[in-house]
Amino acid sequence: MNKQDIIASAESYYNESPLNYVSAEIAMDPEYIGMKIFDPPIFAFGAADDEIYDEFKKPGIIGQHAKTPTEFLPSAKSIITFFIPYTERIKTSNARDYDWPSREWLHGRIEGQTFVKGLCIHISNQLANAGYKSLIPSFDKDFKVGTETNRDTSNWSERHIAMACGLGTFGLSKGIITEKGTCGRLGSIVTELELPSSGRPYTDPYEYCIKCGTCFPHCPVRAISEEGKDDVRCGKFLEATRKKHDPWYGCAKCQVNVPCESAIP
Repeated sequence: MNKQDIIASAESYYNESPLNYVSAEIAMDPEYIGMKIFDPPIFAFGAADDEIYDEFKKPGIIGQHAKTPTEFLPSAKSIITFFIPYTERIKTSNARDYDWPSREWLHGRIEGQTFVKGLCIHISNQLANAGYKSLIPSFDKDFKVGTETNRDTSNWSERHIAMACGLGTFGLSKGIITEKGTCGRLGSIVTELELPSSGRPYTDPYEYCIKCGTCFPHCPVRAISEEGKDDVRCGKFLEATRKKHDPWYGCAKCQVNVPCESAIP
């Protein structure tokens, strides 16, 4: 099994899975029934023993609670990471105003994450069928969100993993900017199959961000500035969206109608 096999299998799942569409049973309104959530995914691959994962344990990056790939799966050789961009309908809907997330975006955030999990499981099963043990850190029993000092960080950051594997770099809003932009979802799988690394075509973790500040006024609570993002303020607004739209929540106003929405600026 090689990279091309994995990508082809993922594309097959993408084309055939009903999870990429909003069903009648879960639609917030009849107009969203059948709405497509994602465009095709893009992939990157990294070595499980890359020294950058130890760097993530440093204070100010993630912290000591961050787990390396081999701490999740001792026999790990590679990381498979993907970015799957939202459709134009979802992106456009969330740029209609900058007060509350659109219902299309809320479906993309919640039902979209169900699709992401399904795609991760599909890839993991294909690896298992080929004889390679794998694990999905974000859905594993050892995955944890929050520490005593920072409730907003997890021990496996999909964004940091994507950056480490060469998929993209951070923006001031802390989203990952990929060749397909920043509007979408990330997923990753740790596997004992050894795959050639994609390499990082950048040296600065913020290299693709042009620091234009377009995202600053888009944030409903002004949590983004030249210094970066106030995660606490952002988190409080996300909780407010959950109370308003429970069980849906989300925002990402900082990702729409900006130069990095659908491409590297």
